[in-house]
Amino acid sequence: MKKGIVGKKLGMTQLFDANGNVVPVTVIEAGPCVVSQKKTAENDGYEAVQIGYGDLKAGKVNKPMQGHFKKGDVAPKKVLREFRLEDCSALNVGDIIKADTFAEGDSVDVRGTSKGKGYAGTIKRWNFHRLKESHDSGPVARHGGSLGACSSPSRVFKGKKMAGHLGHERVTVQNLTVVKVDAEKNIIAVKGAVPGPKGGIVVLFDSVKA
Repeated sequence: MKKGIVGKKLGMTQLFDANGNVVPVTVIEAGPCVVSQKKTAENDGYEAVQIGYGDLKAGKVNKPMQGHFKKGDVAPKKVLREFRLEDCSALNVGDIIKADTFAEGDSVDVRGTSKGKGYAGTIKRWNFHRLKESHDSGPVARHGGSLGACSSPSRVFKGKKMAGHLGHERVTVQNLTVVKVDAEKNIIAVKGAVPGPKGGIVVLFDSVKA
């Protein structure tokens, strides 16, 4: 990973390219972020930088985190994310990372937490077929059906597709194109959709499969 930034999803809109074609984009408030900690191979066994995003009142920070921010002489931040960059020597504690770290045309991966949809049945969660609803199926048209044989293996295997919690998972969308960057307003417009609701925290970093 060469570069990355933390931001907030503002929503979706559309832009027009040079040929007049409509481009659906997700607008992200990217930064400004501050380097709150720098990890080294000597002290931590690996090299990385910790980046903070979003201002936070000092009264809402617990004592361990107060000491953490005080050690780096950095104002308290709501969100902390760690990046293992190829060259961490270019950044130091206190440095500011802005939206212009990316440019139009860059290929990025965006990671976020998908929308939580609560407890869902097998049809909504796994796209199961429903049973016939004409005759003799009873009140089980949307049930999951048989879960396995009784005598062998006499149990249900792990990973069996069943009803359960849907969404609220960490999701990464790869190879999205940066359409527009506004450094003054800390805005990055990315082509396509990214995980999470409006106001959700997302992480942008250069694409690993570009």
